[in-house]
Amino acid sequence: MVEGERIWTVPNALSVLRLAGVPLFLWLLLGPQEDGWAIVVFVVSGITDWLDGKIARWLNQMSKFGAMLDPLADRLYTLAAMVAFVVRDIVPLWVVLLVIGRDLAVLICLPLLRRAGYGPPEVLYLGKGATFVLLYAFPFLLLAQTDWAVAGVAKPIAYAFLVWGIVLYVWAGLIYVMQAVTAIRRPRPLLEGI
Repeated sequence: MVEGERIWTVPNALSVLRLAGVPLFLWLLLGPQEDGWAIVVFVVSGITDWLDGKIARWLNQMSKFGAMLDPLADRLYTLAAMVAFVVRDIVPLWVVLLVIGRDLAVLICLPLLRRAGYGPPEVLYLGKGATFVLLYAFPFLLLAQTDWAVAGVAKPIAYAFLVWGIVLYVWAGLIYVMQAVTAIRRPRPLLEGI
């Protein structure tokens, strides 16, 4: 259950810290191209992502603000990594356009749902899984760029995670859009006794 008013909580502070790491992550990838440090920032982000959820449940500090911050951080890390990977020619542009297109399609549905009297669609485990798989691809993609001994092993793993992550991500996006279209087309029952 998500409480409405609480903003300044320990889990939300961790989410804000996680968001603050996005520009550092992007700078490490594009500026000095310190992929090892970028992986460290990314791993710390993953740990804080896990911790904020655990702490929120443990301390009963769930909030709407935190529920909004968590997927926002995931999207921003995904976008930052994808942009950096295109700029560095690690992944093709069409991959990023597919991910951004999926997010835009889902984003367009939100005000349409709100206008029809619905809230945002429930988060799908498929969508969470897709994000998880995509986020796993990023450190492997970075490891594949190094001259370390593990680079040869990391490359096929990285592209396997990337392909499956994109397929699942687009599939989840299509489900969100279909749910939104179905909800918007459904006639709303008249409320009795108002």
